[in-house]
Amino acid sequence: MRGRGARCSRRGSRGASRGAPLDRAPRCWSAYAAWAGCAAALALAAIVANGNLVPEHFSDLDLGRLSGSRDGRLALLEVNAFLVAALCARSRRPASAALPLAAVIVAEALRAHPPVEDHPLVGSGLTLVHLTCGMLWAGGLLYVLRTLRQWRSAAPEAGVAVLGLYARVAAVLFAAITVTGTVSTLRRMPPGTVADQLTETAYGRTLLAKALLVGRRRGARAAGPPRLHGAADRAGAYAPARREVVALGVVVALSALLTAVPVPIHW
Repeated sequence: MRGRGARCSRRGSRGASRGAPLDRAPRCWSAYAAWAGCAAALALAAIVANGNLVPEHFSDLDLGRLSGSRDGRLALLEVNAFLVAALCARSRRPASAALPLAAVIVAEALRAHPPVEDHPLVGSGLTLVHLTCGMLWAGGLLYVLRTLRQWRSAAPEAGVAVLGLYARVAAVLFAAITVTGTVSTLRRMPPGTVADQLTETAYGRTLLAKALLVGRRRGARAAGPPRLHGAADRAGAYAPARREVVALGVVVALSALLTAVPVPIHW
């Protein structure tokens, strides 16, 4: 998750400032992220074990549903994959954590689109790209922002260069996230009712608000290299990044809201 951000940090330091403190790179949080993912996967497994309902008591859990159902087996796979990723992150080869994390993404893409759905492989493919790009974008963003904070006093120009390099990559990733997320959502709406459901349902209005915000901010382009390198005051280059983080945080919140509001009906 941090690999893209780390590569941007190394390239930015070479291109902008030979005195950049490469020996003071941010501490790796991969293991913590994997443990957090394991906890979330356990919560998902508990919900599956209770018939896809949030359990109120431990006695509500039916562990037989985990081994006896497709969703349960995929949920268990995610738990174990996150556990392996956490152990790999603490090993001598932390990059090996990429393999179990890839297994998590594949399992979640399959779980989100059961065989009874129309064209489930298409939906799984869209989710696979969506989650992969989202993981690279979010992990890289966190690492780059931590790098900026750590280098702000010692090598501000190198920090600005890192942000510029990341902005180019993030623009592509965020575009892929937006396209796959929008297409996945629109697949739930019959073609002839899209216009009405975008304005008359909570699901559609939330999706519309997300799309408008993404269009307004244009993802990470608002913090692109032309604005950063053209600034007279290097310290002022961090302001667009902070605004972008806020805007992208709202986008993530709207994405989470889409999972909570009722799915549009099929007229």
